[in-house]
Amino acid sequence: MSHTHDEILARRIKPLTMEELLRLTVELDASDLHLAYGEPPVFRLRGDLRAMECPPYSHEEILALLCQVMPPRYTDVLHEKRSVDFAVSSADVGRFRFAAYFQRGALSVAIRLLAKGIPTFQSLGLPSSIARVATYRDGLVLVTGVTGSGKSTTLATIIDTINATERKNIITVEDPIEYVHQNKLCIIHQRELHTDVHAFPDALRDALRADPDVILVGEIRDLDTMRTAIMAAETGHLVFSTLHSKDAMSSVNRMVGAFPAGEQAQIRQQLSSTLRAVISQRLMVSADESTRVPAVEVMFPTTGIANLIRLAKDDMIYSAIETGQRDGMQTMEQSLIALVEAGKITLDTALGAAKNREMMRNRLSMRGLEPAAENHAHPVPVPKGRPKPSLKRRVG
Repeated sequence: MSHTHDEILARRIKPLTMEELLRLTVELDASDLHLAYGEPPVFRLRGDLRAMECPPYSHEEILALLCQVMPPRYTDVLHEKRSVDFAVSSADVGRFRFAAYFQRGALSVAIRLLAKGIPTFQSLGLPSSIARVATYRDGLVLVTGVTGSGKSTTLATIIDTINATERKNIITVEDPIEYVHQNKLCIIHQRELHTDVHAFPDALRDALRADPDVILVGEIRDLDTMRTAIMAAETGHLVFSTLHSKDAMSSVNRMVGAFPAGEQAQIRQQLSSTLRAVISQRLMVSADESTRVPAVEVMFPTTGIANLIRLAKDDMIYSAIETGQRDGMQTMEQSLIALVEAGKITLDTALGAAKNREMMRNRLSMRGLEPAAENHAHPVPVPKGRPKPSLKRRVG
């Protein structure tokens, strides 16, 4: 028997098993579930947080729920590092990523519902030009964005495409393993932090000795990992990874800025020759508020962009992306405008996500599109006998 979202959230009985909570997450079609001391379960529905009306959980109850699904080997990691990430699969429920951590001395858990199976580029709504990264022979490809923007899903789709079309040796290093790949044409070895290896830099160095063609590093978190990833890309490997950065320009700045000042010119030189693509994602609430759709900035370092990276003219990269649509590139603003024109997101949603709201407003206006707030201007009171002034603004 199916229930509406409001009926489920209005339940007064507190779920006491993790399996029940995971089933409710699937039934609600929630992207995430949050458990925290002194709070009831909180679900993220189409980007918004909604809490159940049941009593709150205690620290002991959350720990008991977590221990129902957490592999025993992670118990020591949780208590030593005060945080742990792992993934759990249930044949009849789905696959979930868990992030457990302590805050103010109490345990909290964030649970992400992962997609069933590995989606295609088309089903994700990603630009078709992104598919070309699966054909590269070497270099560094970065997928960037905030937490929850779909970076891991995009990488899984890229790896699955390579797996289905090439004969290569693929090694991944993940924390945790979110999407499980089965060998098709490729050999795929997936290593998980804390289970198969202790740290990203160690795993990356180990991978270089295992005859890889493709290396996926779940996330570049430190300077050592960054340095080794660039070196691997320089030596003929195709390296994929993620960064917590909002666009191509900030991704380059983040990479270069992580190095000591004396090394930055050399790193710029290396990036200009090894960087193959930067894909920056944001998930936007759809126009009908039923789901979320990706807005994507895509940069492929052409000769011109590579020179801008090398010469530290990062402020000019945006313009180069904007004029590079023939090469499959697009800025985040161009992506947002395309989503508005396709009716996938609203004007106000696009404006809220734009880096430069005024520029975005002007470009929407040039296409005959005006935000709702601008379409409902209040009339100016005018004394009788005088003509009403025009509400049209002159564009200079």
